[in-house]
Amino acid sequence: MRLTSFRSALSLGALCTLFVSAAPAARAARPSRPAARVQPAGDTLRGLVRDSAGHPIDGAVVTVVELGRTALTGSDGAFRFAGVPASRYTLTVQRPGYAPALKRIEVAAGVEPVTFTLAASTFRVSPVTITATRDAIDPLASPLSTGALFGERLRREHEVSLAHALDGLPGIRTLSTGQQVGKPMIRGLTGPRVLVLDNGMRLEDYSWSDEDGPSIDSRLAERVEVIRGPASVLYGSDAIGGVINVVPDALPDARGQAPFVRQAGEMYGATNNSEVGGLLRVEGAGGAIGWRATAIGRRADNFHTPTGNPDTPTGNIYDTGFHAINGEAAVGVHGERSGATLRYERYGGDFGLLDGPPVPEDDKEGPLRRVSDDRVQGTTSWLPQAGGGRFRLETRSEWQHHTLQELVGGSRVAGDTPSFDLRLNTISTDVLLHHMHDERFSGTIGVSGLHQDNTSSGVFPLVPGARTNHAAAFVFEQMTSGRWTAQAGARADAHHVTADSNGTLQLGAQTRNVSAFSGDLGAVFRPVAGMAISGNVGRAFRAPTLFELFTNGPHLGEDRYEIGLPGANPEVSLNVDASVRWERGRYRGEVAGYRNRIDDFIFIQPTGTTQAVPNDEGGVDTLDVYQYTQTSRAVLQGVDLSAEVLALPTLTLRGRADVLRGTNSATGSPLPLMPPVRGDLEVELHSAEAGGWHHAYASLGTQLVARQKRLGPFDTSTGGYALLQLAGGLAREMASRRFYLDVRVRNATDRKYHDFLSRYKGFAYEEGRNITLRVSTGL
Repeated sequence: MRLTSFRSALSLGALCTLFVSAAPAARAARPSRPAARVQPAGDTLRGLVRDSAGHPIDGAVVTVVELGRTALTGSDGAFRFAGVPASRYTLTVQRPGYAPALKRIEVAAGVEPVTFTLAASTFRVSPVTITATRDAIDPLASPLSTGALFGERLRREHEVSLAHALDGLPGIRTLSTGQQVGKPMIRGLTGPRVLVLDNGMRLEDYSWSDEDGPSIDSRLAERVEVIRGPASVLYGSDAIGGVINVVPDALPDARGQAPFVRQAGEMYGATNNSEVGGLLRVEGAGGAIGWRATAIGRRADNFHTPTGNPDTPTGNIYDTGFHAINGEAAVGVHGERSGATLRYERYGGDFGLLDGPPVPEDDKEGPLRRVSDDRVQGTTSWLPQAGGGRFRLETRSEWQHHTLQELVGGSRVAGDTPSFDLRLNTISTDVLLHHMHDERFSGTIGVSGLHQDNTSSGVFPLVPGARTNHAAAFVFEQMTSGRWTAQAGARADAHHVTADSNGTLQLGAQTRNVSAFSGDLGAVFRPVAGMAISGNVGRAFRAPTLFELFTNGPHLGEDRYEIGLPGANPEVSLNVDASVRWERGRYRGEVAGYRNRIDDFIFIQPTGTTQAVPNDEGGVDTLDVYQYTQTSRAVLQGVDLSAEVLALPTLTLRGRADVLRGTNSATGSPLPLMPPVRGDLEVELHSAEAGGWHHAYASLGTQLVARQKRLGPFDTSTGGYALLQLAGGLAREMASRRFYLDVRVRNATDRKYHDFLSRYKGFAYEEGRNITLRVSTGL
């Protein structure tokens, strides 16, 4: 199916008649309830949720984090969990229209019901983050600078590229190759310096170059959590710039309920690149067993730019289409004191990439990336009776098989040998012991292990075959006293790489050993409710990748010849950051400043020489030679700002800005690809519940990007620009099911501009006006 105009995109709107053809009675905007609820005797955890005036709150979602169990409050504001064993737990409460709440409680005989008092708030704020500490914590209590995309905002923003979906968060940018491939950049760092996690487990792939992004679909997430700044103390190498964790929704639980099955779906279309896609999700539970299956399909043609570029007079940017088939299947068992989940996830597709000014022949013969990624994850959680409920043992294990091929010319169709064929098999495991002595003292002790096997073939093997083994141990503790919260952590890593000899790469057998120590110390002061002042200092490290060490050959997707640095040292960073965060009444925001010093900083730069390389037509191509190098020290410093204000009951104002300066301290020159100053402003009108509609919104925003004048060794200057963004949507409950209609318009004025972080900026404008229509239904 293809879309060639907005008129054909609107054909997806057939489902939209549901929004105007029925008028059911109004219902609260809350998660849909499973069929009959059976409440057995002998509940061991119960409580009440009420507002600041003491009135009960109906439809609030109460979660026992350690057990992954949820319950909804009734009309009396009460909730109950059956068969919860005596132990210590973290409880969270969420309800649209109220600020979320978190409490640490102890379940024991004779304990009084737990009472939550929620303050009114229109802001959707996550009550917990797990990425910042490896266990549940209130975001305001974390010294690490964090962010999250979840709920309605995640539904509106999700893309085939995880980075493009996150681009709206402060301090997060996208290093893009068209609209189909993006690499998340956190405070100026990207690639192997930003660690991407899937459900808390390392995502091991080849997203080391401009054309390759994380192999994960954000549509599988319930929320995406971000740590802005080094987090090696928790996650080891590659977290020197930050961490992105894609967190799936918990599997359904039918204990205390009748068995049930429920479905969700989505269809969408976009005008600029004729993109269409859909999602189908089915999940259910019976007793202690829950399961879920999700399938996602996406397809797009070339994207278009505003006309006027001499090289692209029609605006058609050839060889930028893609197709992708992604999904997951998961099953879990919930016991009284233990639980286990087995999850399979698939990501794969073909992504067209340009290596120079677009010409029609590229659609058949230009570089094509073929990605295939399969992951099997197993997680367990156990609350031992010994220890009085103070301990919880958690394990996370994963097997991942990742394949990346580059196909050029005849190999795209005829199946000839790819330019390169990289295959990566990874087995990893974490064992975590969480302890919570009381509300004041908690922490995590953990050990991690990883074995990885890399094979390389094709016309131009970029790297040798290699094996990597990694082991680590860490401890991370938190203590709260009055208005103060302190955190401290330490970690030791051992990293061993064995590379095979390779005549094509002119490389003999190599062995490298790296050991590193990481540490973190932070504190949070909460002078008043809803406000936090935090500071953090952390030491992190990153082991060089195989490509930085050993590559020696043409990289056709980037139209250059690359040479590695076999003697590269590990990068070591010292980061200091401070922030003020507030979530009070009608105001929410954050001001954060940071300075990240990285010793032995690795980067690639042109050598000024060329290299002749045979092509598939029997001729010779001449490529510029780029070589990895290392400078003694690099410094990145900047400020992130965000604010949200409920100006009127139906009017919300949002603003965001980030400023960054990166410098090679050894030369005093700018680091390459440092993003320019950016600011966003948005005005959103939203309705209160009325008639059959329980939510409607319309927003107008502008993105302001300055000209980047501080240029690195091979940067190209781009001018400043302003983009107009429009969005609107409706949500309605019909027959106990939630339906959503969303429309989004990017670059509404069809502005001609070049993005400094786009690899296509040298020969094409960025994407012109794009209208996306999305129709979906919730579980």
